[in-house]
Amino acid sequence: MGSPIGEPRTVEELRDMLHEAEERKALWERHFKSAKMDRKSNAEAIRNITALRGVIKTLRWTLNMADKNGIPIPHPLD
Repeated sequence: MGSPIGEPRTVEELRDMLHEAEERKALWERHFKSAKMDRKSNAEAIRNITALRGVIKTLRWTLNMADKNGIPIPHPLD
């Protein structure tokens, strides 16, 4: 990320972060669905998928995006 400390991120940086978060979530979902895992690995995959959902929602809200139905993304803490 190229923004100096204390400077807001650019829209381009936020979109890049959103794209990376969506890719990582898809990777964890594929990993979760691909094989039998022990309890610890299963918990790690679910925890990462859930955390990335929150990251994606927050970035979409920050970018003032809408969901697939055209409804604005609600506040991330709601």
